[in-house]
Amino acid sequence: MEPALSALMGASGPEGSESLLERAYTDAVERVDDADETRARILDAAYEQFCRMGIQRSTMEDVARRAGVSRITVYRRFATKDALVEQVVRREFRRYFDRFLVEIRQAETAADRVVLGFVSSLRAIRGNPLIGGLIATEPDLLVASMVNDGGRTLATVRRFVAGQLRREQRAGHVSGDLDIDHVAEMMVRVSGSFLAIPSRLVDLDDDGQLTALARRFLVPMLEPPPAPEGTP
Repeated sequence: MEPALSALMGASGPEGSESLLERAYTDAVERVDDADETRARILDAAYEQFCRMGIQRSTMEDVARRAGVSRITVYRRFATKDALVEQVVRREFRRYFDRFLVEIRQAETAADRVVLGFVSSLRAIRGNPLIGGLIATEPDLLVASMVNDGGRTLATVRRFVAGQLRREQRAGHVSGDLDIDHVAEMMVRVSGSFLAIPSRLVDLDDDGQLTALARRFLVPMLEPPPAPEGTP
């Protein structure tokens, strides 16, 4: 997978290191802000450039021109194009988490939070001009990146979802017997398949349909498997 696409997909670094998605979530929780106006200006220009022309066809010179700064200025803040792409994508995830953390406060139960997470993530990713644009214009590239990266993309998102489920478990909102990692894996695979492969049965732009789908198939995953017969 191309390095820039790897950053877009949120793949993690070395084993045990914090993933792009996890760092974006931490930024949102800790309210990390970027006080460097020139850096923010470059990120804005890069986002617009990538949305208009795509990541692969854009150069650092294109970004500098759109930002109204020199190429040297861009390289002083972002050593490589891959580093710039990663920061642009991280900021988009951060913006999603900012909205998500506001919305999640309205959910009263763990089941409601699972439904909200499923619906809002599909809506946010599909509606994002950068990430959703890649899904719409280069779906074959997206599927290939998810299949050929050794499972890193899925593992990154699964770790994040598992972390949220463990918070629910520690708070006593879901059973202590729940197999968190496998439930998270199934939830991520369901969401990922809808993002990567168009559905002729479910309208992914209809929040009502997505909500009903999540309540019917994802919420029951929060229940631990029944004990084998004969178990006291």
